[in-house]
Amino acid sequence: MLCLFIFSPLFTSSYCSKSLPSIFYFLMEEEFYHTQEKRKVSLLNPIICIKDNAWLGEGYYFWLSEDDAMFWGVNSKKRTGEYQIYKANLSFEKILDTVFDKEHYFFWVKQIEKAAKNFVKKTGLKPSLKEINDYFREKKIWSDLDGIMFQDISSNPNHFLVNGMQYKKRIQVVVYNEEIISNFAHHFDGVCV
Repeated sequence: MLCLFIFSPLFTSSYCSKSLPSIFYFLMEEEFYHTQEKRKVSLLNPIICIKDNAWLGEGYYFWLSEDDAMFWGVNSKKRTGEYQIYKANLSFEKILDTVFDKEHYFFWVKQIEKAAKNFVKKTGLKPSLKEINDYFREKKIWSDLDGIMFQDISSNPNHFLVNGMQYKKRIQVVVYNEEIISNFAHHFDGVCV
């Protein structure tokens, strides 16, 4: 029997192949996409994001959908006028899956809300992304994880083929442990519009 074990500092759970939904099988190791501004020489490794406004803090960001990687390139990598998409395989043995796993999602929500409420109690203000991510890093909340899979709100028109309904998820993975990234390779170049 094949088993997948997920670890986190406050939460341990195991999932065995008999009970895994079919959608989960692809998450054990799957191809994801990394978007960067075009460079003269293709990257050999992904670039770590260290921006203060990164959703899930410092890490290597990947998209589940090639369409989302392209949309990000066109709309967020405009400095050079061109972007590059790379693809890589990610191992999901120690990824907190807040998109497809209900237990992981509620654990994640609880951690965010607990940290945010503590911050508000101390300062009277809502925390910024940087402040909440600094808190998680200092408290080592995600230290046992290799990364987090997260869904955010998309502005990609391809997710809204039905008026008023975002029927596609825009899914990202932040990787904290570079060792789970394999087969990183240039996929294609694109032009910002």
